[in-house]
Amino acid sequence: MEFLRFTRPHYFLNKPIKKLHSVQFPYQLQTPTCPISTKTHSGKTEVVERLVTIFTQNPFYQESQELASVGSDLTTGVAESVLKRFNSWKLALKFFDWASSQHGYKHNCYTYNAMASILSGVRQNAQLKALAVDVVNSRCSMTPGALGFFIRCLGNLGLVEEANVIFDHLRKVGSCVPNSYSYNCLLESISRSGSVELIETRLKEMRDLGWEIDKYTLTPVLQCYCNAGKFGKALGVYNEILERGWLDSSVCAILAVAFTKWGKVDEAFELVESLESRRIRLNGKTFYVLIHGFVREGRVDRAFQLLDKMRLLGFVPDISVYNVLIAGLCNLKEFKTALDLYSQLIELNILPDVKLLTVLLSSLPGEEDMIRILKENVVREDLDEQSIVLLYNSCFTGLIKNGAISKAYSLIRAMLRDDIFNGDTEVNDFLAYGKVVRPDTDSFRIIIDGLCQSSKVDVALGLFRDMDQIGCKRTLLLYNNMINGLSSSNKSEECYELLAEMKLMGFKPTNFTYNSIFGCFCRKMDVAGAIGVVREMCIHGHEPWIKHTTLLVKKLCSSKKAFEASKFLASMVQEGFTPDIVAYSAVIHGFFTIREFDRALKLFRDISARGCCPDVVAYNTVINGLCKLTRLAEAQDIYNEMLENRLVPSVATYNSLIDAWCKSGEIDRAILCLKKMDEERREPNVITYTTLLDGLCNAGRSDEAVLLWDQMVGKGCSLNKIAFMALIHGLCKCGKPDSALIYLIQMEERQMTPDTFVYVALIAALLSISDAPSAFDILRKMAQNQSFPDSLDKNFTSLRESVCKLSEDARTRSNVMNLISEGSIPNILNISDSGK
Repeated sequence: MEFLRFTRPHYFLNKPIKKLHSVQFPYQLQTPTCPISTKTHSGKTEVVERLVTIFTQNPFYQESQELASVGSDLTTGVAESVLKRFNSWKLALKFFDWASSQHGYKHNCYTYNAMASILSGVRQNAQLKALAVDVVNSRCSMTPGALGFFIRCLGNLGLVEEANVIFDHLRKVGSCVPNSYSYNCLLESISRSGSVELIETRLKEMRDLGWEIDKYTLTPVLQCYCNAGKFGKALGVYNEILERGWLDSSVCAILAVAFTKWGKVDEAFELVESLESRRIRLNGKTFYVLIHGFVREGRVDRAFQLLDKMRLLGFVPDISVYNVLIAGLCNLKEFKTALDLYSQLIELNILPDVKLLTVLLSSLPGEEDMIRILKENVVREDLDEQSIVLLYNSCFTGLIKNGAISKAYSLIRAMLRDDIFNGDTEVNDFLAYGKVVRPDTDSFRIIIDGLCQSSKVDVALGLFRDMDQIGCKRTLLLYNNMINGLSSSNKSEECYELLAEMKLMGFKPTNFTYNSIFGCFCRKMDVAGAIGVVREMCIHGHEPWIKHTTLLVKKLCSSKKAFEASKFLASMVQEGFTPDIVAYSAVIHGFFTIREFDRALKLFRDISARGCCPDVVAYNTVINGLCKLTRLAEAQDIYNEMLENRLVPSVATYNSLIDAWCKSGEIDRAILCLKKMDEERREPNVITYTTLLDGLCNAGRSDEAVLLWDQMVGKGCSLNKIAFMALIHGLCKCGKPDSALIYLIQMEERQMTPDTFVYVALIAALLSISDAPSAFDILRKMAQNQSFPDSLDKNFTSLRESVCKLSEDARTRSNVMNLISEGSIPNILNISDSGK
C-alpha cells in the first residue's frame, strides 16, 4: 500500500513530457564547493605561484613592477587557479578586480564561478550581487553547467531575484542556452524562498521548452511547497516522485520534516516507518531534526520511538538528542521518565553536558534529586569552574521555583564559606565533598530575587551587601531588583539609600528604578514623596507608570480623600505629565462618593477642556453618579454627549440609566433603554434583567416581568440567586405567591437558597390568599435552613405576625407549636414590638 497517495497528481506534472534531448546530466544538487574547472597548463604554474606570493605579501603594492610584468602572462586558467589558492575572500576579490583591469584580459564563466563560489561560501551577499551585475554587463558567455553553478551560488545566499534576472538576461542576449541542469539549479534556488508562483511558472516554462523533468527537478518543487505550507501540492509532487520510482532519502526527509513543522507528527512517523520496506534509510541529521520537531510538538512518545529506530539502524545518538528529549519530558512534567533517561546516560558512560544538567536542575520538583545530580557532577574534572557555577545557579532556580528558598539561601551562604553562618548541615557536608567555587553575580541575583518574592527583603539586602566579601560586582539589574524588592515592602528610605549608592557606583538609574520607588510612595499614600520622585523623573526624562498613579488615586479616594487625589493629579500636570483618564475617572468617582457632586462635574468638564478625552468609563462614572442623585435629566444629557463624541455606551451605561428610571417609577423609559441596547447590539446581563424585573414588579406589572424572565432564559443569560429573589419577591408583592412558588422550586433545584426576606415575603403573600398550609411549608424550610431573623432585623415584625396567624389557624397550629417545642424555630409568639 502506497503512503499518502493523491488520486490527482499536481497538474504541472501530469502532462506528457516531450524529450528533445537525449543527453543526461549525472549531477547532484548540493552546496557548491568549487567551481567548474578548466585545466591549468603546466607552463603557467610559475605565474600562479608568483601572483599568489605578490598578493599575499605584506605590504601589498598594486603598482609594483613585478606585478605589472606578470600581468602580461595572465590567462583565465591562471586566474582560476590563483583564486583557488586564497584563504581570504578579500584577497580573492582584490585579485579578481585587478585581473579585470589588465589589458587584453577578460574573465570567463569559470573565473566568475570561482569568485562566486568563494563569496557564496563566506556569505558575502553584497559582493555576490555586484558580481552578478558584472556578469550581465560583461556579456560573458556561459555554458549551461556554468550558469547553473552561478545560479546555485546566488540561491545559497537567498538571492533569488538576482538568480532569475541573470538567468533571463543571459538567455535573452544569447550568452547562454539553458538546459535541464540550468533549470534545475534555478528551481533549487527558488525553492529556498518559498515562492510557489515563481517555481510553478519556471516548471511550466521548462516543460514547454521540452526539457526532461527528473527527480532533481521535482525535489526542489517539493521543498518549495513544503516551505510555503502547501500541504496538498506537496503530497501531489511526492506521489509523482513515487510513481516515477525516484523516491530517495532526501525526498522523504523533506516531507517528513515538513509534516513535523505542520504538527502532523503521526504522519511523519508513518512516513519514516514506510521507508523500511523500500530500503530507504534516513541520515542521522534528519533523525535529529525529526526528534527535535516531535518534542517541540509535545509528542515525546513518538520522539522516543524514533530514538529506538535510530539505534536499530546503527546510529549512535549524540548528547544533543538526549538534551532535547529530557527538556521535552521536563516541559511535560514527566520528571520520572526524565530521571530514568538521565540514569541510562550514566550507565552508558555518556557524560551529560552542562545544557542537559541545567535543564534538569532547574526543572525537577524534588530537592533530593536536585542535590544528588548536582553532587554527582560538581566533582567532574572535565567541567571548569564557570560550568560548575552554572550548575549551582540552575539548582538555585529549581529550589526557588519549588518554594525551597531557605535551602537555596543555605547553599549560597555555604558557598561563601561563612564561618559565622550556622547553616544547613546537609548543604555544608555537600560542599565539603564538592569543588570549592564562588557564586557569581547571577547566583546572587537568583537568590536575591527569590528572597524578595518571599518577602524576606532584609535577608536579601544582607546578601546583597555580602557580595563585597568575595569582590563580586553588582549590576544595574541587581540594583533595580533590590530596589524593587524594598519598594514592595514599603521601605522607601532603603530605596533612596540604594539609589544614591548606584549613582555613586556609576550606574544610571532607569525608568524601572524610579518607578519602583514611585510605586512605593503610591502604595503608602505618601503624596509628597510621590511628587518628589515625579520631579526627579522629569529631570531625567522618565515617565511615571500609569498603574502607580492610578493606584495612589484610588487608595486616596477609597479613604475619602478625593481632594488630596485631585491635588496630586494637578501636581502631576504641573510637572509636565498628563495623568491617564483612568486616574481622573477614579477621582470623579471619589467626589461622587463623598457627595461633592459639583466638584465631580467640574473636574469632568475641566479634563475635557484640557484636551484629555473622557472614555466610556469616565462617562459611565458621571452617569452613574448623577443617576444615584436622581438627576436623570443631566444623566441623559451626558449620555447624549457620549453619543455625539462617537463613544459606544457599554452595558454598565445602560444599567445605570435603567436602574435610575426604575427607581423613579418611569419603567417605560427603562424598557426603552433595554430596546436601545438591542439596537446597539449590547447584550443585557443579569444585572440589567434583575433591575427591570424589580422595577416591573414594583409597578405592578408582574406579567411583563415573567415575560422578561422568559426572554432572559431564552437568551442564555446566567440566572443567579439575586435574579431569582428579585422575581420571587416581586411576584409576592404583586399578590401572586403561587407563581412565586414555581420559581422558588426552580431556584432550589439549582442548589440556591434564598435570603430571609424572600421567605418572609412568601409566607405573608400565601397567608394573604388564605393558603396557610403552603405558608407553613415555607416556614419549615426557613427552620431547616436556619434563616430566622433576629429581633433587630426589619423582617422580624412581619414574620412574627405571620407565625401568629399560622398558630391561630386550625390547619397549622399544632405544626407550629411542634416546631417551637422542638426548638426548630424560636418562640416569637409572645415577643412584642418593644423587644425590637
